[in-house]
Amino acid sequence: MARVIALLFHDVYLASPSESGFNGPVADRYKIEDREFTSLMNAVATSHPRVLTPSGANAMTEASGTIVTVDDGGASYASLVADALEGRGWRGYCFMSTDMIGRTGFLSAAALRDLDRRGHVIGSHSASHPVRFSASRWSDALNEWRRSRASLEDVLGHEVRVASLPGGYLSRRSWLTAAEAGIEVLFTSEPVAHPWRRDGCTLVGRFTVRPGQRPSDLAALASGREWPMTRQWASWRMKKLVKPLMGPLYPRLGAWIARR
Repeated sequence: MARVIALLFHDVYLASPSESGFNGPVADRYKIEDREFTSLMNAVATSHPRVLTPSGANAMTEASGTIVTVDDGGASYASLVADALEGRGWRGYCFMSTDMIGRTGFLSAAALRDLDRRGHVIGSHSASHPVRFSASRWSDALNEWRRSRASLEDVLGHEVRVASLPGGYLSRRSWLTAAEAGIEVLFTSEPVAHPWRRDGCTLVGRFTVRPGQRPSDLAALASGREWPMTRQWASWRMKKLVKPLMGPLYPRLGAWIARR
């Protein structure tokens, strides 16, 4: 069985979190300063990972290694992240919220084409990035995936079959609508290392990397050690118990805690 350590990043910035991606306390708590990002990438490199960029469902369930993913489609993927990865001989997954293409702080169509040409995997992160995707009506969720795929395929000139789920709320509706919209591989925020199949869609878990992450812990995670994976899984399970109870208040609480 494949063992995939998929790392989930968001934006990287030089001086201010407002430089790239969505702005506000909820989004900013995931953004990482460039020097810290470089330190984390150096730590991952010391674990000598096999860094993968498979995009097909079969390849994803057969290959084992480390994957670097970045959500939202902030401009920093082109200005900071891609060079940091390529300098180590790696490529990553750039998941774009397609309604934001060309807007201030986000990737342009030209930047997406350039990243695609350089070997990075460009995927959907929905069209409008609903905060709670799983709470969307079936028709709305399906439209999000279809619109996003159509936008990316128009920009890139080829099929896009890979996506990541915004908001971290995984539900059966999420993967069923993704599969119906033609998405074969859906990255989630579930911290598990083995991709799994559900209703025609391959689901891939990811381990979220936040500011303040210790480089040594990330190196241990990238090398496949059990304790950092178990620790994040236990934390995630606790959050899954709280999220349904708090609903839309949960992201605000997380942002408030991050500022304390």
